[in-house]
Amino acid sequence: MSQAVIIDDNLKNVNVLTRLLTQEGLSVISISDPLKFDEIEGQLTQSSVVFVDLHMPYVNGYQILEKIKRTPNLKQLPVVAYSVHANELHEAYKQGFDGFLGKPIDSERFPGQLRQILSGEAFWDNP
Repeated sequence: MSQAVIIDDNLKNVNVLTRLLTQEGLSVISISDPLKFDEIEGQLTQSSVVFVDLHMPYVNGYQILEKIKRTPNLKQLPVVAYSVHANELHEAYKQGFDGFLGKPIDSERFPGQLRQILSGEAFWDNP
């Protein structure tokens, strides 16, 4: 089974994405405090995908991406920027994210978007 990690400080957003991911058969680990990312690092597998909110207190999504890409056993994981700020799409691309998913998520389009992400295709949704 594939696993998804959600790093987002907004519980409502976490709940929505968790529901959509579990409906698609993924197990989910969520972190509402980005400072606690280190605690779950060992639970990540090669079948993981990471969704990261770009704007959180203390640590932003770009810093989380940098940490993942610096860690040898994690650097191949697909990391998707997950944000309400659609104007950040180009910066997320430049910084090395594997995709961008705009909030709010369209639940009807999400299954196809997730298939793209899990198949290794870069996915850039401009809401």
